[in-house]
Amino acid sequence: MFPQTVIEQFKAVFGEEQEIVVRAPGRINLIGEHTDYNGGYVLPAAIDKAIWFAASKRTDDRFVIHSLDLNDSFDSNHGEIRQQSQQSWVNYLLGVISEARKDGFKVGGLNIVFGGDVPLGAGLSSSAALECGMGHIVNELFGIGMDKMDIVKLAQRAENKFVGMQCGIMDMFASVMGRCENVVRLDCRSLEYEYFPFKSSEYTLILCNSGVKHALVDSEYNTRRRECETGVAQIKRSHPDIKSLRDITQSMLEEEKSNLPEVVYRRCNYVIGEIKRVEDACKALINNDLEQFGSLMYQTHDGLQYDYEVSCTELDFLVDATKQFKLASNQKDAVLGARMMGGGFGGCSINLVKKSALKSFLSFMQTAFLAEYDRELPCHEVALTDGVATIA
Repeated sequence: MFPQTVIEQFKAVFGEEQEIVVRAPGRINLIGEHTDYNGGYVLPAAIDKAIWFAASKRTDDRFVIHSLDLNDSFDSNHGEIRQQSQQSWVNYLLGVISEARKDGFKVGGLNIVFGGDVPLGAGLSSSAALECGMGHIVNELFGIGMDKMDIVKLAQRAENKFVGMQCGIMDMFASVMGRCENVVRLDCRSLEYEYFPFKSSEYTLILCNSGVKHALVDSEYNTRRRECETGVAQIKRSHPDIKSLRDITQSMLEEEKSNLPEVVYRRCNYVIGEIKRVEDACKALINNDLEQFGSLMYQTHDGLQYDYEVSCTELDFLVDATKQFKLASNQKDAVLGARMMGGGFGGCSINLVKKSALKSFLSFMQTAFLAEYDRELPCHEVALTDGVATIA
């Protein structure tokens, strides 16, 4: 359906053909949760669920934007963008324009139609796709000359400063820097990155959407940050050179265990272990060892469930159900790994599933979830793709 639908709707709305068509993908994170604000690594990828844009410059300074998915439109009526709109979806786009102008770039009026197949509320970063797609449009149509990392940073500033969400950089980075059949390891401290191949003829990635909204994620996110900072402050007394949990070894943590509140110890224990798991996961990919990679996914979920305590009963049920499926199907390798994905308290589980077992896996999971929670379980197969780009 996309991008042809967006192209056709642009002509229907504006009576002309677009100057540019842009694809901005959603993202997944295969491993490395809550490591970003602790100076660690993450391992995201762009996926084949995306938002498509058709856009053209206007002769005036107005911004006229139509969302196909929401069947809603926005018209700035003038060129000034000084505050948020009550139409919350448009702020991700206006924020990019606002921040680009603050950087001194001359950004004029635009006509835009967009729509896509990124499942809403599934934790696949549709907001980052909106921001990164808009950054690419502005860059191309107005000849600004930003490189990819400039667009990543512009998109993050739009969400931090204009939208008001203090998110990290991972979502925007993955949407822009994605590479087909690769994951990318991002060092959240230095912003250095490296690609690792993720291609298999036998296995595929499946997202199972719990349908639970991230109701507690903002307040609990801040609490987890404080708990990690408390651990760092205590260990810093004995090791003054450390700056974050990235610098703390397991032996350092064990030395200070008796001086830390039990909950702070568990938070730090999870993060230190998770940073190492990202490194181990990359080694497994180099060795084409998906079995080891999947084992690390299960370990991550255990840490998020018991030590970091950001899971929920539905996500725990979904991960446990993959183990029950392997027993029921008598196929130990039918699912290599599963875990909750994202900040926590809802969203999707991500599963590494054997293609030959996919049909029976989906049937088992959806039947089990329906029986337990009396509601359907949306599932999505995803492939790893390139990042934001102009489409011919």
